[in-house]
Amino acid sequence: MKFHIVIMVLILLANCQMDQNKTIIKNNTYSFYVGTYTDKESRGIYKYSLRKDGSLKRIGLAAKAENPAFLAMSADKKYLLAVNEVNNNGVGFVESFLIEGDSLALISRRSSGGAHPCFLTVNAMGFVLVTNYTGGNVGLLRLNKEGELSPLLDVQTHNVDDISGNQQTAHAHSAWFEPSDNAVICVDKGANELWFSRLDTGSQKLIPPNPQIMKMAPEAGPRHLAFHPNGYWIYVLNELNNTITLVQKTDDGVYLKDESFSTLPVGYTGNSICADIKISSDGKFVYASNRGHDSIAIFKVNPNSGFLKLVGHQSSLGNAPRNISLSPDENFLLVANRHSNNIVSFKRDKITGLLKEADRIEVPTPACIVF
Repeated sequence: MKFHIVIMVLILLANCQMDQNKTIIKNNTYSFYVGTYTDKESRGIYKYSLRKDGSLKRIGLAAKAENPAFLAMSADKKYLLAVNEVNNNGVGFVESFLIEGDSLALISRRSSGGAHPCFLTVNAMGFVLVTNYTGGNVGLLRLNKEGELSPLLDVQTHNVDDISGNQQTAHAHSAWFEPSDNAVICVDKGANELWFSRLDTGSQKLIPPNPQIMKMAPEAGPRHLAFHPNGYWIYVLNELNNTITLVQKTDDGVYLKDESFSTLPVGYTGNSICADIKISSDGKFVYASNRGHDSIAIFKVNPNSGFLKLVGHQSSLGNAPRNISLSPDENFLLVANRHSNNIVSFKRDKITGLLKEADRIEVPTPACIVF
């Protein structure tokens, strides 16, 4: 009898260990969603997985959608948001989805407030910022606890006098909630400016401060930005002149433009434009994608000044690296190469910041990666 009890205990322990191993494997495999352009083979939003060795696996089409070119995840990870980058009588749309296993169930679809929405973000309170590229404005909505989007709460329109280079009008390209407060920064490529606002959660409006605007270098064409974890340094990625500009925030909340750093190798004369920027959570490294040079520029952050030192360039192993994303453990950097229809995972050295290919996979016109 005792022998049988011992055997049963051993079997239970073995099963428990197997379950733990399954959990460990699961915890080291991250799923992510890919937003795409649907003018060719793509049909919408796709789901993939990243394993602990950096290998990639396609799970499948999660939801049909029209040009879901940018995605964002709600703070509780229950809902996925997507823009529909279209011009339907002067407006595009924002969609919210419930995450159900490997599928996405559409909950709501609202006007973005302008044509060709190209970026969105959502904060912990559910407020949503969406930038309309052709519309040249920023829409404010709110996601409720059931995952439903409100109608537009506010629209900030960028009326500009000084247009950058070959830009013909305002082109709002991204808008960001500052991590520490209700400050909002919109990056407008066409206006060649940063627009500052404060989110009034009571009136649910974007309130402009004075001064409201920071002009960038002539023909810089700001596109995206990244916040340093210290709360004082902001790195603005300039698409048109291939630079990153350091913006310092003082204790009084004043923004000061500082040095700019090229994302291209010295002596490079080919055509290239920047697309995306990310910073590691320890604040030590900044990564930026170059379309044309088709590379990821790797920078080390000076911990005293915030200045960037170029460490090197890693080929994107594809054409037109539009979006880059760090895995949740930051062991990998994923690159979405839009024109070569692939995503590449790179193993990241957390000491040097350097990247090494781990895997690549075919993806139809990938434009955005969200874990």
